Amino acid sequence: MSDGMFRTVSGLKQGYDPDEVDDFFSHARAVYEQGPAAALASKDVRSVAFDMVRGGYVTAAVDAALDRLEAAFVARSRAEFVATQGQQGWMDHLSEQARTLYGRLGRPDGDRFAAPHGRQQGYEPADVDELCQRLVAYFDKGTPLSAAEVRSATFRRRKGHNAYAEGPVDAFLSRAVEVLLGVE
Repeated sequence: MSDGMFRTVSGLKQGYDPDEVDDFFSHARAVYEQGPAAALASKDVRSVAFDMVRGGYVTAAVDAALDRLEAAFVARSRAEFVATQGQQGWMDHLSEQARTLYGRLGRPDGDRFAAPHGRQQGYEPADVDELCQRLVAYFDKGTPLSAAEVRSATFRRRKGHNAYAEGPVDAFLSRAVEVLLGVE
C-alpha cells in the first residue's frame, strides 16, 4: 500500500482524511514488516477511525483495504502461534475463544448484553440477536458465516433500557471476527 493509492471523492462530498489514511497505512506497513514484536494487531486495524473531510478518500475502498489488512495481521498471528505452539495449540486457542463467545450466545434473546446508561442510544436487540442466532448456527451446525458478514453487520438504533449498549456488542463482535478470521 502506498500513499495516495485511494481515489478521492469530489470536493463537494466527504471521505476519509487522506493524510490520516496515508499515515496509518504507512505505519501499518512498517509494523507488519518489522515482525512479531510490532505494536499493531488486527484489533487495532479494526478499530481505527479517520476524520471525514471534503474531497477525502472513498470510504468503501479504504474500508475494504482495512479488512484485507486485518486479515493479513490475523494470518501472521496464526502463523506465529502455530510455529511456536503447533496447529493443535492454535485450534485449542480458537476453541477457548469460541467457548467464551458461545457462553454469551446461550443467553436468551433480549438478555445478551447490558442496556445503555439512562436515555443513551444503543442497538436494537432484535437486530443484534438475529446476528447472534447466525453465530449459534455457525458454532452448532457449521452453517457458513464469514468474518466479513459479521464485520459488516448493521443495527438499527434505539434509546433507553430496551436497547443493547454499543460497547459490549462491539467488543463481542470484534472477538467473533477474530475467531472467524482464525478459522478462515
